[in-house]
Amino acid sequence: MLWILLLSLLLLTWLLLASGRWAWWKAGLMSLLLLALSAWWLINKLSGDGLNAATLYHLRADMEGAGVSDFKGYIAGFIALALLSLLPLLTPRIKRWHRTAHGRGVFAGFLAVWLLAIGVSPLYRDGQRLYQQMRPVDYSMVAPEYRVPQQPLRKPRNIVWIYGESLERTYLDESTFPGLMPNLNRLAGQSLDVRGLVSAEGGGWTIAGLVSSMCGVPLTTAQGDENSMDRMGSFLPEAVCLGDYLKQQGYTNHYLGGANGLFAGKGQFLATHGFDAVDDLAWFKQQKIARSHFSTWGVHDDVLLDKAYDRFMKLSKAGQPFMLTTLTMDTHHPAGHLPVACKRTRYQSDYGNIGLLNALKCTDGLISKLVDRIQASPYGDDTLIVIASDHLAMPNDLSHILARQKRENLLLFLGKDIAPRQLAAENGSTLDSGATLLSLIEPEIGEIGFGRSLLQPERPKSASAAAFRDDGKDFPRYLAFSRSLWLGDKTRQLRIDDDNQVVIGLQHVQPPVLLEYDRQWDLKSVYLENTSKQFDLADPANTLAYVDRCTAFEDGSADGDWCAMLVNRDKGIKLYRDDQLRQGFAVDAPLDPFNGPRPSIRQAHMITQKGRRTRAGQYMLQLVAKQSPDRGFWIEAVSSKRKVVVAQQWVQPDAEGRISVPVGLDHEVDDLEIRAWLNHAEKLAVDTFALVPSRRGNPG
Repeated sequence: MLWILLLSLLLLTWLLLASGRWAWWKAGLMSLLLLALSAWWLINKLSGDGLNAATLYHLRADMEGAGVSDFKGYIAGFIALALLSLLPLLTPRIKRWHRTAHGRGVFAGFLAVWLLAIGVSPLYRDGQRLYQQMRPVDYSMVAPEYRVPQQPLRKPRNIVWIYGESLERTYLDESTFPGLMPNLNRLAGQSLDVRGLVSAEGGGWTIAGLVSSMCGVPLTTAQGDENSMDRMGSFLPEAVCLGDYLKQQGYTNHYLGGANGLFAGKGQFLATHGFDAVDDLAWFKQQKIARSHFSTWGVHDDVLLDKAYDRFMKLSKAGQPFMLTTLTMDTHHPAGHLPVACKRTRYQSDYGNIGLLNALKCTDGLISKLVDRIQASPYGDDTLIVIASDHLAMPNDLSHILARQKRENLLLFLGKDIAPRQLAAENGSTLDSGATLLSLIEPEIGEIGFGRSLLQPERPKSASAAAFRDDGKDFPRYLAFSRSLWLGDKTRQLRIDDDNQVVIGLQHVQPPVLLEYDRQWDLKSVYLENTSKQFDLADPANTLAYVDRCTAFEDGSADGDWCAMLVNRDKGIKLYRDDQLRQGFAVDAPLDPFNGPRPSIRQAHMITQKGRRTRAGQYMLQLVAKQSPDRGFWIEAVSSKRKVVVAQQWVQPDAEGRISVPVGLDHEVDDLEIRAWLNHAEKLAVDTFALVPSRRGNPG
């Protein structure tokens, strides 16, 4: 298909130059296509699988903590491609030496070839794949397969679960990488060595790998864009994961990871599911570790795994059963990192001096050292050790070699009474890792979530089997069930809790939030971004519930109370005020009819970039707007994480765009911010901004 795409692009270029009629339209469509292909190129370099579920997840999750500098080469390449993509916009200015007289026919041909180019491009393929994965489907037929372990553990064992970043078992292949990982190969010979383990859809990136292996469910974004991690109170709150079950059995659960726990919601996932301590990059920085022990992603693995052993000893001496989980980082794509302990580590190979190979050899030594120390300790016999890759390797400096291999995840179980052998994971995936671990501790338990123990001679129905069967046509049912775990089923009742969070089923969400219900009153979408615009674009056949400050809905609202506007398909409308919203209301309740047009909702637009400490006193907020709405709007000063409205005024800029708002503070405010309330079509561009002491008052 690539040659057809290239031929289409060449033909589009000829049709662009062949006629000057509608030249700007053709140039714009050409640049749009090239920009989309450039973006796909960058995404594919990062994901190795084009635009997939991982891409959507990370677009909606918190990206703080990502080692962006590792990908500066890819980013530079994208910028170059993006600039080239804009070149067609210059063609309408070029004086042509020949123009055909058939401009309309040329334009029609251009549109036809443009659509063909999209159809044969990876954009269409990935779009179709995402639609199949995310489309609404009935998951009721697979819901009975979701299992929550109930049996007690008769002989609890301590668990140490070591996740190796992108540390797939393919690297242990001696014929391809001779001598690269001798220590892990040694441990594989002493362990239950699971072979042929794949990552099912929704399990192919770090947080998804953790969720798949610990919860037995694929990770997927929930309805709409509710997976904005900084706005969601809980991570898959209806799922029962390994940490939840073990905590019920008297375990303490600890996590040590060198990266930022905010990245992709990893820390939130662990905190939601039974972990008593989640120590990440912030914790390591508090330990006053030298800067040389940190990379762009976080603390290096030599320090991490030393701390993991210290934590293992501390927990073992306490006498309470525990699960200690750690996640390495230095083998992260594309090139890996070398910690201080491995600065001289080099792997000699026919492939040349590739940094990632050096990082892999280092990790082989560091992980095996931790395992050996645990097994040699007085508590080794009481401990079950798991060594696992979080997912298959992303595009890296060895991708050209891995592409020729049979790819498989790493999963080793080591412990007393676990007989060394290789176990073929027929139709198995990382969804089954947690269930297999439980069956090694308690043979009567072989299921968690959709995961099934790989030790079972006859495995029952499972999501892993569905991922292999008929090109995975039934797997979207499991993805749909997993989406329901974000909110639960009881989503028709809304209220605001004491922390000013909107309670939707099991989830607590920071407003503003827009909820869209279909004809059967099932929650279709949850929008946390661009909510005002989404309100205007929503299907009028659906019911909408919009929760925000009352200022979003009313001209005369001058307080910081919460309101909820409910609009149903029969043009019924009702505004629930703060006291009603705190008591809760049903979205399927009958509403008063409304004959006018659907109201336009305002949304807060921040003028200040961050909160500023401001002493008590009288001030005058002075703005000069180079662009502002044609009608009046609210300007307000807020404090205490935007919960308290300090001052508010309805303004209309004068002819020069000047705005003045008095602000009075009776006490010092640490986080004073200024915002305007506008609908999504209105623009406010502030040229200058100042908060100056008023002559009528003297700041304290």
